[in-house]
Parts: sequence; structure tokens; C-alpha cells
Amino acid sequence: MDAIQKRKKLALIGGVGVALLAGTVLLGLDDQLTVRTYQLSSEKLTGAVRLVLLSDLHSCNYGEGQGELLDLVAVQEPDLVLLAGDWVDDEVSRLDPERAYTAARALAERWPTYYVTGNHEFWSGQVETIRKNLEACGVISLAGETETVTVRGQALQLCGVDDPAVGESAWSAQLAAVSSTGEDGLFRVLLSHRPERAEDYVGRGFDLVLSGHAHGGQWRIPGILNGLMAPNQGLFPQYAGGAYDLRDGATLIVSRGLARESTRVPRLYNPPEVVVIDLLPAEP
Repeated sequence: MDAIQKRKKLALIGGVGVALLAGTVLLGLDDQLTVRTYQLSSEKLTGAVRLVLLSDLHSCNYGEGQGELLDLVAVQEPDLVLLAGDWVDDEVSRLDPERAYTAARALAERWPTYYVTGNHEFWSGQVETIRKNLEACGVISLAGETETVTVRGQALQLCGVDDPAVGESAWSAQLAAVSSTGEDGLFRVLLSHRPERAEDYVGRGFDLVLSGHAHGGQWRIPGILNGLMAPNQGLFPQYAGGAYDLRDGATLIVSRGLARESTRVPRLYNPPEVVVIDLLPAEP
């Protein structure tokens, strides 16, 4: 093979390699909504309850009237909708908060919808206004409170705390307050924005902890990388997105979130997600 043929062969191989790499990256940049489902059984449950967990919308756009998101939630037929913070972004000049309120209003009109703050609501300097606006949409805000909710005859406790940006002492007081409200035999759910605080949730009587914040680690490679970087966890985060067993037998489920155009770095193999959690009675 002469030198010209060798160069042509190398160029062909290089071109194929570049095309494959480009295709792989483009495939990974797909940011269409997906649904991720988890099942959790407990002896405390006598009937099934379906939760939909939504986190980190950051006022992003999901079509006219937020229809893309709302339609996908409706297909899941939830009993309760839980918003795990950063629903409204702090960059109001770039990301219209009305998109967040439009989605919240439509959700609350159809299903009982509960909310806790994330760090971006605090960073906006308008956290109380955001909270009041969401409550005006029909959303129930939890900030150190517990509500006993009955769904199709099944009672469970929903607890919620503000983001730690409220202040460490206030956050600790809220967590202590909801930890003290447990009732024997009731399944207990904690809604808290920050998954990296997992150790703080242990031993407090919660059966399920629901969080967001980590954005799935932003970049994921199936089977290789389970998240590159997450806020407050740094590189290769432990709680990037998924279900995790805590030391006391509780389960932590972390949503990869809904943020799209709000992120400075695009998501890679990490599409935004609607999380569905089926709570089921334990099998006899």
C-alpha cells in the first residue's frame, strides 16, 4: 500500500471516528422529558398510593401553557404531586417565573400539590413572595410542618423543610419539628431539597425522603459515570439521582430534575425527568 492510500485509509478511519463521536454526543444531548418509576413497599401501607415528584424546574419552558410537562404528569394519574424545590429560578430576567406559576396552578387544580423551597428561591431574595404566589396557585407549602393526608383510604404523613439557605439553625429547627410529629403505624415522607444532607435524615422516623438539587450530576454515561458533578457534592456525587438505602432502613429518592435551558452546561445522557413513586402494601 503506497503512502497516498495509507493517508486515505487513515482519513477515512478518522472521519468515521469523528462521525461516531458526534453522533454519540448528539444522542446524549437529548433533553426530552422522560419518566422514571420506583416502587416501595411497606407494612405500614394497606393500600396503594402514587406520588409524582417534580424538582428543579427553574422556570424552564415546557411548551405552551407548560403542556408538555402537564400532559406527561396527567398520564401518570398521581394521587399526590410533590415539588422538591427550585421550582422558580433566581434569574427572573432570563427565566420567566410565570412559567413556574402556570405549571403549579395547573397541577394544584387537579391534584393535591405540596412544595418546599430550594436554594434558588432564597438566592432570588424573594422567597416569601414566591411562596405566597405558589400558595395563591393552590400549592401547599411546607416549612417545618407535617400534614396527614388520606388517599383512597390510605393515611400517610407528609413532612417538609425549607432549603438550608433559610439558615442552619432555622433548618435544624424545622427538621427537628417534623421529626417529632410521627404517629405510630403511619408511613412518613420527608420532602427536602438537599440529598447531600442524607445523614441528617437518618434516625428520624422517615420511611421515604424525596429530594432534587443534584440535577442528575449533569453528565452521565450509562454503565460508566453515574453523575459528573452536583452542587454541594462536587465531582462524582454520591446522590446524583436515583434510589438510595439509608442506614436506618429509609429510602432516599433523588430526582434528576427538570432544568433545561437554565443550566449553563447542557445535560449529557441525563434527560429531565418526571419521577413516579408507587407506595405499595408489603406482600404477606
